[in-house]
Amino acid sequence: MDLVLAIVEALLLVTFVAGSAVFFIWLERKVAGRIQDRLGPTRVGGRFGWLQTIADGIKLLVKEDLIPADADPMLFRLGPYIAFCGAFTAYLALPFANGWVAKPLSIAIFFMLAVMSTEVFGIILAGYGSGSKWALFGGMREAAQMVSYEVPMALCVLVPVIVAGSMDLNYISNLQAGGIWNWYVFHDPFTFLAFWTYFTCATAQCKRAPFDLAEAESELVAGFHTEYSGLRWSFFFMAEYGAMFAVSGIAVLLFLGGWSTGLPFVPELSSTFATWLGSAEEPSWLGWVIGNVINVVVFIVKGWLLVFVQMWVRWTLPRLRIDQVMMTCLKYLLPISCVLLLGVSVWQLAVSPWVEPYFRYALCGVCLALFAWMAWKVWTTRSRLPVTVTGATNLWNRGPIPPELVQKS
Repeated sequence: MDLVLAIVEALLLVTFVAGSAVFFIWLERKVAGRIQDRLGPTRVGGRFGWLQTIADGIKLLVKEDLIPADADPMLFRLGPYIAFCGAFTAYLALPFANGWVAKPLSIAIFFMLAVMSTEVFGIILAGYGSGSKWALFGGMREAAQMVSYEVPMALCVLVPVIVAGSMDLNYISNLQAGGIWNWYVFHDPFTFLAFWTYFTCATAQCKRAPFDLAEAESELVAGFHTEYSGLRWSFFFMAEYGAMFAVSGIAVLLFLGGWSTGLPFVPELSSTFATWLGSAEEPSWLGWVIGNVINVVVFIVKGWLLVFVQMWVRWTLPRLRIDQVMMTCLKYLLPISCVLLLGVSVWQLAVSPWVEPYFRYALCGVCLALFAWMAWKVWTTRSRLPVTVTGATNLWNRGPIPPELVQKS
């Protein structure tokens, strides 16, 4: 029975990782198109190109799977599978709702960071086993980058762990239930800065621009996966997008309330629905399931939003040089993370009992007010922008804008 349950859980996680990768590829194309003032996929699968990624996946499956003559066949074949396993295994300890986790662990965050670091071995094998200098350069760059950024990333993870006193992600998330001001990102100035430092390190850990020096199309053709095609090439992309959601899920659980909706005076949903549909003495099983389903949706949406921000950053900032990538880690992020770790320790011992109840409300209010002001500025700016290009395209119906509505610059 345990074996059957393990197989079912593994199949569900693989389906989620693969389905998320399909969705993220479509989303990245749409995000890139909007940022570059174009449409992105608009044909395959309807108006928004929903099936474009499925069509490309089928195309990959029927492509010829080539192995270069100078490649090491065994290493070349193992590389993409090891990279995918490193990203996939982390999901075993990732809770999607209260108690909904494949393998409950009291050291879940340590386990996730440890297994995600094994992804680099697949990339090194792919770069070394391809028999190509471009792939080798990409693999060596990725090895140096991932090993370096793991240190400040782990130090930032320790900041909320010190606040919670546990490495159990399920327990840490439950501590943040209730209003948005209970989220650890607003707990103190050190957790607030640790979230942004962690997100920067996680972006570099996932080989995302502006830290994508392992691929660097302008320098290394395609980096470590230059010689790959077909199904094995797609495994690298599933590993990358799977790792993006995994690090985003860690950020959500540690800093952004986990599956908590952030609504004031709303406790944990699974117990709430169980009590509503049953009683305090006999909680309803159906209510518990409904509450946890809502928790799963909230958690996934939060993770997707952070993945969207990673895509936004990719298409906004230029790629750094490899020396700048390493300098950013060793000269800036590593000292900052050490200061944050020391600061939160002092805060917990000396400052927290008197200042914390007031600080978190003030920081939450300032952030919400700043977000509302930025949203208002963006909305008002977009509404005042004139159309200055003759023959501009209407983004909604793909037809030309009537000449009388086009303003001449």
